[in-house]
Amino acid sequence: MGILSPWRGRVWRRGDSPASVASVPNLISVARILLTPVFIVVALTNPEPGLARTVAAVLFAVLIATDFVDGQIARSRGLVTDFGKLIDPIADKAITGSAFVVLSLLGELPWWITIVVLLREVGITVYRLVVANQVVIAADWAGKAKTMAQAIALPLALLPLQAWLGEWAVWVCVVTMTVAVALTIYSGIEFVVHVMRGR
Repeated sequence: MGILSPWRGRVWRRGDSPASVASVPNLISVARILLTPVFIVVALTNPEPGLARTVAAVLFAVLIATDFVDGQIARSRGLVTDFGKLIDPIADKAITGSAFVVLSLLGELPWWITIVVLLREVGITVYRLVVANQVVIAADWAGKAKTMAQAIALPLALLPLQAWLGEWAVWVCVVTMTVAVALTIYSGIEFVVHVMRGR
């Protein structure tokens, strides 16, 4: 009991008993956070088109894909915990935020875009965590579309597509990134409007 009690409970199996803090979905979220610095180092160590950029893009894609995996596991197996609700959005924003920063450090994305995206993501995440005890704010279609758009645009921007496919690949990245940023800004504005209306 006491301080160790949150660590006791279900780790993987289904059931009605409390889930452990060390459940599989939570461990996946923690692993995503721990691997984010690895992604940053790989992406910045050799920024020229080649193996390092490809590895960084693949690593990012794996990390962002596990965002959907750990959430699905937690819901389907009844392993949702307060710790999971806290750590999952932090992991998500750490991964996507680091990718935006990496692209700006490489000079491939204007800093104003990265700053706007980070302000939106961090601001809304902090607000959700602050009011979590009073009300649960579910993600709406715009938020989900934003997440999906970022999951597509960021790995495409990280891949050396121009070296592989030529100049037209640049426009693929421009279009997908524009959609992702537009949805990020729109979903942020929509969130603020909903909050102001007391929804």
